[in-house]
Amino acid sequence: MKNKMKYGKPLLICLTPVKNEAWILDRFLKCASLWADYIIIADQQSMDGSIEIAKKYPKVIAIVDREKKYSEKVRQNLLINEARKINGPKILITLDADEILTGSSLNSSEWKLILNSEPGTVIRFKFLNIYPDFKYYWWPQYYMPWGFVDDGSMHDGKDIHSSRLPVSGSTREIFLEEIKVMHFQYTDWERMESKHRWYQCYERINHPDKSSIEIFRPYHHMYAIKKSEVKKIPDEWFDYYKQSGIDLAIANRQKYYYWEKLVLEFFDKYGTKFFKKEDIWDINWEVAARDFGYENINKYRDPRNFFLKIVHFWLRKSQHSHTNIFVRTIDKILKIFFKI
Repeated sequence: MKNKMKYGKPLLICLTPVKNEAWILDRFLKCASLWADYIIIADQQSMDGSIEIAKKYPKVIAIVDREKKYSEKVRQNLLINEARKINGPKILITLDADEILTGSSLNSSEWKLILNSEPGTVIRFKFLNIYPDFKYYWWPQYYMPWGFVDDGSMHDGKDIHSSRLPVSGSTREIFLEEIKVMHFQYTDWERMESKHRWYQCYERINHPDKSSIEIFRPYHHMYAIKKSEVKKIPDEWFDYYKQSGIDLAIANRQKYYYWEKLVLEFFDKYGTKFFKKEDIWDINWEVAARDFGYENINKYRDPRNFFLKIVHFWLRKSQHSHTNIFVRTIDKILKIFFKI
């Protein structure tokens, strides 16, 4: 409380990693500029003009993430350390470019609660996935720790699926109900699938002991949504932004995304057979290679035999009931006897 008396109202600092996010970055920055005092962007060598978009916004502090490999830990520490160069008490809110606060947030009683929280407090948000029609959403029933009243704690993250902020040692937490985070990844379904193919390849390379079923299930969770979990989006979530001239219901779909190029590079390095058990063969990689300008496209041919194609068909068809004892038994048989 002494810091607050000395410096006054804490600064709201938005921390956002960026790599080829031009599809939604302009929209995100317009929205974040309505509530953040500063928006710190860590750009990891984007090739789609993302950094140029970011620099148009006066609240943006743009820094460069020079890390060549995928590392959430590196980019998170870059962002946190940059935020701590700004004097005064601060509240860190970390959002990806496809994540936007619900429009009713700024007028909620919880906003004042956040601003008056003590250093070391973790702020947890409901994380709502928006459907491609922009009319419905689903909530996976967990609260994400994406806000932190900064107390200078060290951040010890992981390279993938890391906690974004130094929240592990905190004993003070706020679970927000009114203020929520809308996740727009699924509004471009093809882009999401492209990203998840890359994730599966990353897992195979970096976690060779994982079975393909263990890799498949979490990266296809969106195909197991229950109808009871799907809700209609309240008008007020979008209306606040619409009144500010920001249309959230826009999709910028493409034929290919940069993850296709990254997966092709994996094929060049490891060979397609290395990934034959992963369910990434729902697109024609020979055609993709040709469209990206590759010459010897035959080496990107689907390496699966008939049995593996049946296994992948089974995994997709059973995803909606993968916790069922029958499905789990079949999965176990595939793991033990067929090394899937």
